[in-house]
Amino acid sequence: MSKIFDTVLLLALPASGKSEVRRYLASLPPDRCRSEFHMGPTVQLDDFPYVHLMRRIDDEAEALGQPRIFFEAPDRSFRSGHDWGTLIHLINEDYADLVSKKRIEPDSAAQYYFDRIDAASNRVGLPARMAALDPTLRGRLRERIEQEAREMLQEKMDNYPDTLEGKTLVIEFARGGPDGADMPLPEPHGYRYSLAQLSPELLEKSVILYVWVTPEESRRKNFDRADPDDPGSILHHGVPLAVMMGEYGCDDMTWLEENSTRPGTVEVHAHGKTYFLPIGRFDNRVDKTTFLREPQESWDPEAVRQVHEGLKAAMDKIASV
Repeated sequence: MSKIFDTVLLLALPASGKSEVRRYLASLPPDRCRSEFHMGPTVQLDDFPYVHLMRRIDDEAEALGQPRIFFEAPDRSFRSGHDWGTLIHLINEDYADLVSKKRIEPDSAAQYYFDRIDAASNRVGLPARMAALDPTLRGRLRERIEQEAREMLQEKMDNYPDTLEGKTLVIEFARGGPDGADMPLPEPHGYRYSLAQLSPELLEKSVILYVWVTPEESRRKNFDRADPDDPGSILHHGVPLAVMMGEYGCDDMTWLEENSTRPGTVEVHAHGKTYFLPIGRFDNRVDKTTFLREPQESWDPEAVRQVHEGLKAAMDKIASV
């Protein structure tokens, strides 16, 4: 039987094709995913919903005449870059809840997320910003995002499978650094920082599928996919230009792979240990995946073949390490 990956970190610059890759894999019969891609039925985790939630909190604070809490402006990045680590700690907690199938029934879903964001922030050395707000303001923010937070919490619990046995967890996120930055990227930029924030339980069994595009191609596809009427969508959200240049103008994956002491891996120093995460690349520098956004019946067979062969080569490389 083919080796089945437990956890795949699906990493790339924004709009590189990560979501399209996930859609293609979901279109295949389970036996082909298992035999050709070393993947069982997938369970998904993603840090984007938390980015969207934090922006929503900021938007509502600003609408109430108060300063933004997490981001410099609606079209700018985090006030503190260490919030890239906050996002990873939220994923760690989602993973622990997924494993335990933890049922959560708070009086306020918004307050539940306020508390989680504060706790995750503390783990990367940031203050508990929601708890520090004036109680009246915090209450008004709860009211304004309660419905959205309630839907987000329900979706989180609906994502729990009956069992993770035989399944592959796919965790998707994007990291990078300023355009023109030297390597290695300094904390808190890049994958080196964020990978080291993953829990030991995830680092012990994760592999990396890296969707490889240039920053220029990432920017082009980002603006092509953006739908201002659907900013919370995984497939259609757009990243502001200032963020694309300041946070995703480059990334450090090639540097990490080239500087690992074990070929074919990314070396992560965390929790007093060294982890070696096998890595495979799907080369999407010349766009192979945009067509996957269209209805499946319209997919061109030759385009499908190129995606399939590229992904299979990447996954076979991972399995060989």
